[in-house]
Amino acid sequence: MKSVIKVGIFATICLIVLGFLIWKIEDFNPFEKKGQRIDAVFRTVAGLDDKASVRIAGVKVGHVDGVGLQGSQARITLALDKQQKLTVGTSAAIANLGLLGEKYVELVPGPPDAPPLPPGAVLIGKTPVSFDDAIAKIDEIGSSIQKVTGNLAGGDLGGNLNNLIRDIQLTSTELRAMISENRANLSATVEHFDQVGAILTRELPRLANQTNRALDQISQLLAENRGNVSGTTANLKELTTKLQTSADNLNQISGKIASGQGTIGKLVNDEKAYNDVISTLDSIKGGVDTLSGTLGAINKFKIDLDLQAYYLAQREEVAGESQKALNSFKIDIDPQDKKHLYRVGLVSSPEGKLRDKTQTFVVTGPNGIPETTTLHTLTQEQSYTATGLFGFKAPYDARLWAGIIESSGGVAVDYPLPVLDRKLLLSFEAFGFNRPEKQSAHLRFTSRYQFHPNLYLLGGYDDPLEHHAFFLGGGIRWTDENIKYLLGTLGGLAGR
Repeated sequence: MKSVIKVGIFATICLIVLGFLIWKIEDFNPFEKKGQRIDAVFRTVAGLDDKASVRIAGVKVGHVDGVGLQGSQARITLALDKQQKLTVGTSAAIANLGLLGEKYVELVPGPPDAPPLPPGAVLIGKTPVSFDDAIAKIDEIGSSIQKVTGNLAGGDLGGNLNNLIRDIQLTSTELRAMISENRANLSATVEHFDQVGAILTRELPRLANQTNRALDQISQLLAENRGNVSGTTANLKELTTKLQTSADNLNQISGKIASGQGTIGKLVNDEKAYNDVISTLDSIKGGVDTLSGTLGAINKFKIDLDLQAYYLAQREEVAGESQKALNSFKIDIDPQDKKHLYRVGLVSSPEGKLRDKTQTFVVTGPNGIPETTTLHTLTQEQSYTATGLFGFKAPYDARLWAGIIESSGGVAVDYPLPVLDRKLLLSFEAFGFNRPEKQSAHLRFTSRYQFHPNLYLLGGYDDPLEHHAFFLGGGIRWTDENIKYLLGTLGGLAGR
């Protein structure tokens, strides 16, 4: 074989071996399927080489494929051999293989139920504490220990400890002195206890002797009064005899009653007399029950008295009248049946009673022919008018009324507003639907504020369709409790 051929074969074998070594060192495999690439950002990657391994749970899954700088931070690219199930929350950290081993990148997958890591995601890397940082921290701790030991040796802290030990010694000395000073007092107290014991030992026998003498005196007293005790026994016997006599008399009386003697005997033995007495008692009982029922029914009624007056401002005059004040007296009766109400009252109103008076005149003219003339005049008769209403309790504490208002048919509504503890009452009245001269019905809007249990203020708008006027006034209201108290007081004064 020629030398040229030998050299060519040797060179070819060297090239093949060199290519294989490059393939293994560079970890280059053109036939391998592409894996997954992820970028991570670290504060520093000191000691981490390119091509360093990437591991998950300590198992190698790829390598570092490029280390670069992004601003003031390091950015590396992780090339994974195959697709890994990485979810949102995955992090990267630089770790060491052993104490002085090579550094690698550890991937910590996120929660399994989290969504997959999106393409192009950049992980935030964690850099462990470097060996230089640990040495610096140990140096700082050593300096701090040196300072503390120096202070303990001769600094202010040493002086403070010496002062503390000195104070403890002084306190111990004072305690010993106090115990020594009070030793005499303790001895005196013990001696007092000894004296008390001696006194009890000496006096207890004497007290026992006195108790025995007292018991002897009591026995002697009983012996001396034995005669009195005998007399008391005799009196008891006499009393017993008298009681026996009374019992015999009662037996005689009962025997006479049983035989029909006397009024009680006849009543007991005569059936007709007995029935008459029972009938009389039944009649009396019926009358008492009727009276009790009547009084009980009256007692169930709740009665309120109301006296009010108000002034009508700017009221138009009607038929020459000039009075502008209205006075009224009302009695409200509540039978406490949660349904019905009654109201009666007397009102002195400026309007009074309006009457359409018709007068017919016969006048003979100059020609001797009589002519009839009819004159209509509207007159007002100042008088009191009556009010009588039947009421019904409606929801929300409203009250509906119907009947006679100021001697004319009408209706009314009362409603306490749910404010100010229901002390504000709104009322509406409509009456006088057949007023003379085709006048509109009389309407009245009233608001009442009960600022005191028995006093209130009035205000409102009267007759807005005809003789409209605002009014303002007040009133006094006596409740059922006030009336009972007043009647009780009058009864007490009359009894005196």
